[in-house]
Amino acid sequence: MSTYASLFLALYLLTEAFEYLVRYLNLRHMRKAGRKVPPEFSGHMDEAVLAKAMEYEAEKTRFGFVSGIAGNIGVLLFIFAGLLNAFNSWVASLGLPFAVSGWLFFLLLFYASEFLGVPFSLYHTFRIENRYGFNTMTPRLWISDFLKSLIISTVTVSALAFAAFGLISWSPAHWWFWVWGFLFVFGVFMMYISPRLIEPLFNKFVPLDDEALREKVVRLAERAGIKAGRILKVDASKRSTHSNAYFTGLGKTKRIVLFDTLLKGMEQDETLSVIAHEIGHWKKKHLLKMMALLEALTFAGLWAAWHIVRGGVLGRVFGIGKDTVFAELLLLGFVAGIFSTPLRAFMNLLSRRNEDEADAFSCAITEEPRAMARALVKLSRENLSNPHPPHPLYVALYYSHPPVLQRIRRILHY
Repeated sequence: MSTYASLFLALYLLTEAFEYLVRYLNLRHMRKAGRKVPPEFSGHMDEAVLAKAMEYEAEKTRFGFVSGIAGNIGVLLFIFAGLLNAFNSWVASLGLPFAVSGWLFFLLLFYASEFLGVPFSLYHTFRIENRYGFNTMTPRLWISDFLKSLIISTVTVSALAFAAFGLISWSPAHWWFWVWGFLFVFGVFMMYISPRLIEPLFNKFVPLDDEALREKVVRLAERAGIKAGRILKVDASKRSTHSNAYFTGLGKTKRIVLFDTLLKGMEQDETLSVIAHEIGHWKKKHLLKMMALLEALTFAGLWAAWHIVRGGVLGRVFGIGKDTVFAELLLLGFVAGIFSTPLRAFMNLLSRRNEDEADAFSCAITEEPRAMARALVKLSRENLSNPHPPHPLYVALYYSHPPVLQRIRRILHY
């Protein structure tokens, strides 16, 4: 192993160790918070439910340790124990056209990752989620979802691989720009077709059938100065009892989706506050802003990738016998992942700010901050979310939303 490869190995281990340390610190932080229910949750969560929420969080964390370490071992064996070199040499020895070789290289790696993750997915779904009363999915539905996802992902990976490697072959000196342009168009295309073609393969989406609530949503949107898009209910209960709501799509496909589990457990003013929150994301153009930032990062990343890959330096550093663009790109992704922690924390920070803006918008447009606070309390209770604030480092690395107690207190301040 070269000196630089040893350095990357050490950096990878240090980065992963830091993340495990943060998770461990959060577990300790959670235990120190005790089993006293915050006043904001009084009447909605008792000590027994709080204890169950803490146990659920602890079990998910322990499971994360096991699955994460298994993934780390797989990465180390593949990158540093010669498996990548052997796999890359085998693909190169087939003598296939350039784009076909790249497609086969990444498709087989994708399949390996998916199938190696099956035992962990099954354990999480049918043991952990079952134990805490969340899972409603049958084994047959799990298999159906897995096969559908595999087929869709195969088509997506194939389209991306053939397009990207075709552009690399066509324009070796400027492929980074053309690949960026293709990824941008492809991403927008997927945002348009996913709500219409892909999401309905897994769930049934129907218009919100509460006419009184729908009329209030229309008036709410008018007050916000926008035309109400489609407000849909999804049959999420056939997989889980978890509750949620989200905004998706662009243009004519934009929609607000409410879980049927959420509608069952919320009063009308609470549901309206959740919808107002999603309208806030829409009104504040959070999706477009995040897309613009991601496209800028992708542009810079592909430009950097072009400079690094064309020199073949990573292949030499990691001892790859047959220098290929495929192996270079994979190694570049590995190295970039080592240094991605600060970027992930930055993106989460922006996301948390967007959530705060959407909360403020909801309170302002509905003039019912207490309804929003009650909705968050109910969501926390139904999802067994620990109401106590996590460790600050854990929030920075893993939280795309502000901690729920912080959100509730800020909303009540509004």
